[in-house]
Amino acid sequence: MNRAARYLVGATVLIVVGVLLLLQNLGVIVGAENVFWTLGFVAGGIVFLSIFIFNPRSQWWAVIPGMVLLGLGIMVGFGDSLGQFGSAVFLIVLALSFWLVLLTNRAQWWAVIPAGVLTSLAVVSVLPEKIGGFEKGGILFIGLAATFGLVALLFGREQARWAMWPAVILLVVGLATLLSSAHLLNWVWAVGLILVGLYLVVRALLISARQPKPAPPAPPAPAEPPSPSQEPPAQ
Repeated sequence: MNRAARYLVGATVLIVVGVLLLLQNLGVIVGAENVFWTLGFVAGGIVFLSIFIFNPRSQWWAVIPGMVLLGLGIMVGFGDSLGQFGSAVFLIVLALSFWLVLLTNRAQWWAVIPAGVLTSLAVVSVLPEKIGGFEKGGILFIGLAATFGLVALLFGREQARWAMWPAVILLVVGLATLLSSAHLLNWVWAVGLILVGLYLVVRALLISARQPKPAPPAPPAPAEPPSPSQEPPAQ
């Protein structure tokens, strides 16, 4: 899509939105605020998405505002119908924008982080209420660990070797949170300490077994017989 076509699409959207707003102010359209804002957000999203579709590698940025506007349109138009899943749908739409950035241009490796964070938040938002706050926090930390683990797996050799460290830390925090909520953390610490102690004992035995044994001492050299000149004189 060339520049003239983008200007034409944007101008058309603005004219349509302006006409709808004018009709609402004149009383021709009554009680259609949700419809008006839904169409406005969706139309704006379509404009940005069209820019992205025709040139995804160089115009990757356009998918982000496009999906944001599309998500707002969904929330305004269908938020009541979605109920408790509305926030999850909005977060998934936002996450999809960053996943599309990554799929169309692998040079934008950073997109994995917001995509994974938003996806993790979407998953936590749809968990049932019977799952407590600690459990949800643990699941969120595990999702964040998976996000950084994916960064390290896909781009670790290139420019994101550091991502393995937050992945490990977040995974440990997430598992500890889940175990503490289930009152199992004390047992885990006890078993963990025992296993670490056994590991150190086995390692010490292996090290001692690999060390070379000291050579036995050499036998003393035999005493030399006295020479004739050293014999005592005869009496």
